Amino acid sequence: MQRPSKRETPLVRAVDHALQLLSCYSEKEEMGVTELSKKLGLHKNNVFRILATLEFRGYIEQNEKTEGYRLGSKIFELGLYFKYQMGLIRHAKPIMGEIVRRHNETTYLGVLRNIYAIYIDNVETTHTVRVVSRVGSQIPAYASAIGKVQLAYLPSDDLEQLLRDKKLKPLTSNTITERELLLEELNKVARQGYALDNEEFEQDVRCVAAPIRDYTRWVVAGLSISGPAFRMTDEVLPELIESVKWGALQISKSLGYVP
Repeated sequence: MQRPSKRETPLVRAVDHALQLLSCYSEKEEMGVTELSKKLGLHKNNVFRILATLEFRGYIEQNEKTEGYRLGSKIFELGLYFKYQMGLIRHAKPIMGEIVRRHNETTYLGVLRNIYAIYIDNVETTHTVRVVSRVGSQIPAYASAIGKVQLAYLPSDDLEQLLRDKKLKPLTSNTITERELLLEELNKVARQGYALDNEEFEQDVRCVAAPIRDYTRWVVAGLSISGPAFRMTDEVLPELIESVKWGALQISKSLGYVP
């Protein structure tokens, strides 16, 4: 049986509208009914019904403070599955395991979503004292090594748009909260090829991260080593930096990256 052409393919209009609505969130993290209605050219009642359905299924969630809508956790779950299918986690896992065998500190794999870093996988240390697993959580990218190492390689226009009107909230006394200082830090990260989190997200926790690239040379993820500050001292950091850069490069090569 001959497959119908794209023009002949029957569309389920409600499904098409729902997918168009989800696509709007590639431009902005949170939107209200009125804004979505204008973007989609749909009546507010129709947009509200679509949002209610997507919210029921977990693909959209409402911010109770602003009453705006943002992507829900179900989108993240599908994203994890897609990333696994594309081989990122599959390629990264043995490298992460090797780093843990070398240093016995937890390694993380994370991706960037707007101004947040999302942890999608990890291999844990055997130490009793360890950082609580962050897999599935999202944290401000500006306060994490795995986030900064991806922000640093964004095109300047994209970075400007992400940081525009964003308040850099202090999470610890070491968090970078001034925009100009953050830009200086990101320039430094891009030059040296790795990022540090010096107790910027969580007190007494340090991290080091390096960028993972695909065959287009685009930074698609970050690899980090994380542990308590009393173990991740200035004396051992150079060795950890070399390992995380080595690991990120091996994963990148497996994704088709050519140095």
